Parts: sequence; C-alpha cells; structure tokens
Amino acid sequence: MKRPKNAPDLSQIKPSPEILFDPNSMDLARNYNEKYIHWDKLQYYDCGHYGRESLWYLMKIMRLNTCKRVNIGDLSISYNLLDRFQKPLHQIDMALSTGLLPINGFDDKRKMMLSISSMMEESIASSQMEGAATTTKVAKRMLRDKIDPKNRSERMILDNYRAMEFIRSNLDRALSPEFIRELHGIVTHDTLEDPGYEGNFRKDNSIAVRDILTGETYHEPVSYELIDPMIDGLCRFVNDESDYIHPIIKGILLHFIVAYIHPFMDGNGRVSRSLFYWYTMREGYSVMEYLSISKAIKEHKGGYEEAYQLCETDGNDVTYFIDYNIRMVMLSIEIFTNYLREKIDERRHVRDLTDAGDITQRQTDILVSLMNSDGPQSVYELASKSGVSPQTIRNDVNLLIGKGYVKESSKEGHKHMYTYAVKGKK
Repeated sequence: MKRPKNAPDLSQIKPSPEILFDPNSMDLARNYNEKYIHWDKLQYYDCGHYGRESLWYLMKIMRLNTCKRVNIGDLSISYNLLDRFQKPLHQIDMALSTGLLPINGFDDKRKMMLSISSMMEESIASSQMEGAATTTKVAKRMLRDKIDPKNRSERMILDNYRAMEFIRSNLDRALSPEFIRELHGIVTHDTLEDPGYEGNFRKDNSIAVRDILTGETYHEPVSYELIDPMIDGLCRFVNDESDYIHPIIKGILLHFIVAYIHPFMDGNGRVSRSLFYWYTMREGYSVMEYLSISKAIKEHKGGYEEAYQLCETDGNDVTYFIDYNIRMVMLSIEIFTNYLREKIDERRHVRDLTDAGDITQRQTDILVSLMNSDGPQSVYELASKSGVSPQTIRNDVNLLIGKGYVKESSKEGHKHMYTYAVKGKK
C-alpha cells in the first residue's frame, strides 16, 4: 500500500490568524477531528476559506489540547478518546465482561469446544498474517488430530496455538520482560533460521519493516540498545493501576508499543497480538477467549497496516490504531454472536427432528457430533464415538443425506468426509 505523507511540523505552518475566530473553520475542524482525518486524507475534504495547512493547524491544536500522553523511554505517544468510541467500548464491556453473549446457554463441554475452536481460528489467522501458507482446512485438521507439523507454516500455527494455551494459563502474572520473552519463545519455536533468537531480544539493528514489493521502509525499529529499558518502561506502564485507562484501550496501546519497539528478530506481530489477548483476559474480559480478532484483522489487513502508518506519519498519534482495533473487536463479537445464534438454531432444529420422530436417537447423536465438530468427520470417527459398526453408521449417514440433514464435503484418501447441512438444506 502507498505510505501516507507525513503530517507537517506545526512549527513550520504559518496559519491565517483569522481562522481561530472563524466559526465555519471551527466547525470543520471539530467535525474532521471526530472522524479523525489524517493530514494526507485532508486534501480530499473541504478545507474552507483558509486552506488545508491552516485548517490542519487548527485541528492539531484541538487534538493536542485534549490528548492523553504515554512516555516509554524515548517514545512519546498520544491518543484522543473520541466521543464515538464510548458506545462501542460500552458494548464491548457488556458483551465480554458481563456475559451477555448467548454463550451462557451452553454447557461447560460445549464452551470448551468453542474456546478451542476460537483458539484454532486465532492461531491460524495470526500466522497467516505473518506469511504462513497453510490453508485453514489443513491447519485445523493438524491441530484437531494432533498431527506433527510438516513445514514452517504449520509449525508457526502450532506455536501460535500453544501460545494461546500459555496465555490462558498465565492470567495471574504481571507483565515482565521474562514473560514477554517466554511468550516469544513459544510463538517462534523451531521457526527461526537461528534458534538462538527464540525468546531473546535483538542484539543488532539489522531488521526493518519494509514493503516486500518496493522495498520502501515503513518502520525503523528502536535501536537494540534501547530495547531493555523500553520494555522495562512498558511493563511498569501496563502494571501501574494508579492512573485508570480503559482495559481495551490499554491493551491496544500495549499491542502498538510492542510492535513499535520490535524487540525480536521475528514474530513481533504475533507476540503483540497475543499480549493484547492476555491483557484483556487478565483484566476480566473472559469471553475474549472465544473471539478470533486476527481473523477479522486478516480480512481487513490493509486497514491494519494503514492504521500503523497513519500513527507514525502523525507524530505517533495512536488514535488511528485505537479506532481500527475497536472496530475489529466489535466485528469479532458480531462474527462470534452470529455463529452462536446459528449453532443455537441448529440445536433447536435437531431437537425438533428428534421430538417429531423423524430420526432415531443414534442419528440424532450423529447430527450433534457433526454440528459440534470443527471439521468434517468420516463414518469411522462417528462409529468410534457411538460404539456401533462403521457400516451401521454409514447406513445412518446415507439416510440423513437423503433427508438433507448431512452432506458429503470431501474425501481424505479413501475416506468420505461428512458435515452437518444447516437446517436440512443440501
């Protein structure tokens, strides 16, 4: 993507003095600030009588008057809590911390299956964002059936999955350099050219974030000599509860700062996204374990990269990144809620079929097994769960296919694989 042009230094702008007293310009500045228009995009908007530079000066003065600042070593970032953030933050609070998602209708076994499924989705999407070439279908089968990874891409996904397990079991820990390095060691296990990089901060400045096509540098990480003191400062900031910051906002700041420091030779994106999960779950957003935010980000990856660059080209104003990530959390909640409602409808449909005598109890069990599965199953897998012969299950499956409740999805070798057909549709 094309890098946004850097916002001009305010000290180099000579605004028209009259703009400070012009009501039309004030209204434009307030309106564009609520939308949080970047300097590079302002050229496509009406800038009023005094022009783009003068209006930008007014907009920035307003932003600087209301912004909050965070200083980590030599890094100074700012952000504004826009009025339009309040509603989605409240909705996130209600959905993720007070249990208003329809997950409460599921038993502990089903909740665990949903959690594992979401962990799979997150580990796969986060790895694919970093270059893992394995398909989602193959990756899920590897994780579900505990198959050893065959290549680096599959290893990345397995490592990410184990990192999610690590996060869930370490919610009582404070953030520390040791914790971050331990997480990185899990995320990158057996995937780096030099195993000595696993779980260790950089010892040189040989990396940069560049466009793979043009070679343009998007981000120069901090010098390696500054990593230790900056990570120490970041840990103090995250662990300090004296100055309240909304946990979702603070988690996003943690995500941004780790990515900005870029403390590792590789795996920085995976670590920073994992730390966002860890922090928000630690702060009471327990339902976060059921979401795959990286899946939402992967589907809007251009926006993810753009959000970083908008921040860096506007004096490390992280409002752009906060805005994007709030939208991705909201999208993840929407995706998961729709998925849950679909599953509830499926369960109701199966119950109605059983009550109507349309299928036997064993056939009901087959539908429930397929409905709850993360992937297609063979008659042999279904038979192993039911205690009857594969031929008996095959007869049941064929009957269910005829009724439109099951469909054949694929073949794995000589085995036919089957999935649940939603609401009896072939």
